[in-house]
Amino acid sequence: MNKPHYPHPIIAKEGWPFLAISIVAALIVSLWSFAVSIPFWIIALFVLQFFRDPQRVAPEGDNLVLSPADGRIVAVEEVYDIYAQRDAIKISVFMNVFNVHSNRSPVDGTVKKVQYFSGRFFNAALDKASLENERNAMVLETPDGRTVTAVQVAGLVAKRILCYAKQGDELKRGQRYGFIRFGSRVDVYLPLGSRPRVVIGDKVSATSTALADLPAE
Repeated sequence: MNKPHYPHPIIAKEGWPFLAISIVAALIVSLWSFAVSIPFWIIALFVLQFFRDPQRVAPEGDNLVLSPADGRIVAVEEVYDIYAQRDAIKISVFMNVFNVHSNRSPVDGTVKKVQYFSGRFFNAALDKASLENERNAMVLETPDGRTVTAVQVAGLVAKRILCYAKQGDELKRGQRYGFIRFGSRVDVYLPLGSRPRVVIGDKVSATSTALADLPAE
């Protein structure tokens, strides 16, 4: 087991302004009426849990593909990867509003391409969300030359996809590279011959769950 580099506190930096605003609002209302302030404190607790971003321990294994997000598996299928122009196996992780929304690299690799697509905001659990919703695709090349694509897909109420990776960056498995606000999914496209370790309906955790094994060389 190994613990990937984790450069920030347990509450995601993307949530600090929201958390500060919600707590200040709850405190101000509390000075007037504690009873009235209860809904404000509930909102503050929701914001706190939404933006939590815990450290995770990654399993060992040279060919493992780690889950890039917390959530539930909604697709395991062979498709065409339009971002890397190849046939691939797609594994999709759907995140609801109670999941951790930090996104982490599924493999060690060099970022070959990052591409943003504007789009709609269908429910991210639907298949059509993969190609019709707002999304951000990151194509990685592993040290042994295999291609893995990770696509952040906005959901029904997600209005902001954040990706900090840039072309040429070197990412490690489990390294944090982005965040999506308020319900979404991440699609992972793997080389044909990869062996999925998950099935539709499985619950997974970013970094600590292995989604698949890449093909043996």
